[in-house]
Amino acid sequence: MFYYYGRKKQIVRHYPPPNYDVIIEPFAGAAAYAFHHNAQVKRVILVEKDEKVSRIWKWLINEATVQDIQSLPDLQPGERSTEFLHIIHAATKMAFAFKKIKVTPVLARNWEISKRVFARHLNEIKHWEIICGDYKEAPDIEATWFIDPPYRGEPGMGYRHSSSLIDYRALANWALSRKGEIICCEGDGADYLPFIPLLDLKGVAGKVSKEMIFYRPGNKMRQPYLFDVYAQQENQPDG
Repeated sequence: MFYYYGRKKQIVRHYPPPNYDVIIEPFAGAAAYAFHHNAQVKRVILVEKDEKVSRIWKWLINEATVQDIQSLPDLQPGERSTEFLHIIHAATKMAFAFKKIKVTPVLARNWEISKRVFARHLNEIKHWEIICGDYKEAPDIEATWFIDPPYRGEPGMGYRHSSSLIDYRALANWALSRKGEIICCEGDGADYLPFIPLLDLKGVAGKVSKEMIFYRPGNKMRQPYLFDVYAQQENQPDG
């Protein structure tokens, strides 16, 4: 829905579409998966531990109007802002530590794009729900679970609730106990679930990172090809 470090907007189409009418994102961030598939489901539940990020969602879901969005001022390169909603549009992990940021042309462009997205789609997310809290506070219901935590190790550092604060074995046990479909995202080298490669993602300066996925389809199957993904995973050795 907005620019955010680690969001999945550019690759969300590579993840399996939801098999259930409810999507739950326990590490919500910018909620790219739920936003991409919003028209296919009846209910979206976001869980976000970062209070500043959670407040953005509460404002968008419960308070903001299209007129409010349209009245938000543009950002001008060179000016400085202390607004967290502006700061995260720098889409860098360092943004979570900034109290003030100098607006760059890229940040100003990102903000302009997000304002258009907000205005165009605001009324489509008014039925969403946001829980400010730990991932374990998500309701224990049958759903499509899109689990995108800070990646283990250095890639997940920088967030206010970073990888250094997560017990990944506990996260794995919790994920496996969910009812329904599980889509869990990670980076190369993560072993707390039997991840398999999803794609190679090109970053800045030609750097390539490997996106990994753990997938369990649940009992409801809308897309037959997902059996192939699951079969690959079942044949992987235990991690």
